[in-house]
Amino acid sequence: MSGKTVSSAIFILVLGSFFATLCDVFIKMAGADVAIFQFTFLRAVFMCLILSPIALVQFLRSSRVSAMQGLKLHFIRGNLWVLAALLLVVSLAELPLATANAVFYTAPIFIMLFGAVFYKERLTIDIAFAAVLGFIGILVILRPTALSFSMISAIAFAIVLAANSLLIKKLPQEQSMLYGLFITQLFALPLAGSLALWEGQEFDLDVLMYSVLSSICSILYSVSCLIGYRFIESSKVTSAEYSGLVFAFLLGWWIFGDTPDLWVFVGSFFVIAPLLYLSHRDIRRLRKSQSLTNTRSSLGAG
Repeated sequence: MSGKTVSSAIFILVLGSFFATLCDVFIKMAGADVAIFQFTFLRAVFMCLILSPIALVQFLRSSRVSAMQGLKLHFIRGNLWVLAALLLVVSLAELPLATANAVFYTAPIFIMLFGAVFYKERLTIDIAFAAVLGFIGILVILRPTALSFSMISAIAFAIVLAANSLLIKKLPQEQSMLYGLFITQLFALPLAGSLALWEGQEFDLDVLMYSVLSSICSILYSVSCLIGYRFIESSKVTSAEYSGLVFAFLLGWWIFGDTPDLWVFVGSFFVIAPLLYLSHRDIRRLRKSQSLTNTRSSLGAG
């Protein structure tokens, strides 16, 4: 699969969504009593180790100026990653896999809202309506008679993930995604390591195993995004990533015995449907723009 056609790009992104969900599965399998800071530190360590050969090759091939650009942003993203990783572990420890993932999928809504605030992007009625429905979806999914720490962590994870994703726009364009991911994880090590030392938990072999497996799945997801969005317009294929919610339902039921109730499906619909509509709207606009360009070209040729 090259990712050069829409169908192959969609397949790659669906496969990536599976690996992203599998990453959550391994984190959840680590258990509620896992040493959270130790687990987060080990994840960062193994992501650096796995990515280091690729990063070294790209460092040697690029100019020193290019390789050292954006270090301040990588530092910020690395520390935000530590926060997001901690929130992810806490939320998955108690919430069912499907419930947590349904809340995580509100991240695109926060991205659109933050984009309007910090990047002065246009906030349309459609986007505002999608945000309102998304928040309603969260309430339907969680049905909070009393807010638990895991519920707050799931929402906070989506917010931090959105903030970290927006910073990608400011990263140097000449740096590859995997090289940037390596630098980000490298900057995550000091904070994650300090927290692990402060935690003072004994080394656990199970934590090591689950951190390795989740790191591999996280990198495979990043690679799928790199290939899936490289040749095809994102508006044509981005909806494929919502297949991750289906995987969360299936894997949660198969591995953890979670049976989502009707409200989880209803809430997920409130979250996903507006995002699918916005994606479909962007596709129509792109097609109209291309059609108009082709018409003008034909008239000019005539």
